[in-house]
Formats: sequence, C-alpha cells, structure tokens
Amino acid sequence: MCSAVLTLEAITLGLSTPVMISVADVPASQALPVGLGLAVVCLLVPGFLRRPWGYGVGWAVQVAAVGLGFLVTTMFFLGAIFALLWGMADVLGRKIEQERAAAFAAFDAQQEDREESQP
Repeated sequence: MCSAVLTLEAITLGLSTPVMISVADVPASQALPVGLGLAVVCLLVPGFLRRPWGYGVGWAVQVAAVGLGFLVTTMFFLGAIFALLWGMADVLGRKIEQERAAAFAAFDAQQEDREESQP
C-alpha cells in the first residue's frame, strides 16, 4: 500500500514542478531539482521498503511534500492528504503483517499438533 501511495505522490510532485515555475514564479533552477527530485525519490523509495529505514525516508518525503506548500500553497493541502494516506498505509500495513504472522504461527502450531497425534 505504501508503494502505491508513493507512486501516486510522484505524479503529483512531478506535476507540481511546472506549477512552481509558471504560477508561483519559482525559478526553474530551483523548481526542477525540488519537484522532480522529490518525484524521483518517491519512485525509488518503494524499493527500499523492505528495510526498516525505508519507511523513515517515506516519512521524510511526506514532510518535504507538505513543506512545498511554502512555494505552492496548494501543496499544503495535497501534501497533507498524501501524508495522511502514507500514515494510514503504514499503520494498516504493519497491522496486516502482524496478523499474517500470527495466522502463520497458528497454522504451524496446528500442523505440529497433527503430526504429533499421528502414530
């Protein structure tokens, strides 16, 4: 779920770049590295989500996306939406993983009981 949120956020951050240049009058030399750089990071982070620090990088992207609101006011709203989506995906994903681990442990225990009861 977190990967999907980051992928959609990459599109939003990529599209915020021309808005920064044309509407907010941010120089292209600043808007391109910030907007497109964050979009690229959003596309790279899903590969790191197998490591615990990958989620920390994802949270840092959320903070940066909200921080873009200082350049483009709309990003306060969009960044907050994506931060909420990221937080829900993170919390629910961890809960699902815990429940799956408990289910697998119960299944393994049940299999061991069956093997022990057979002569």
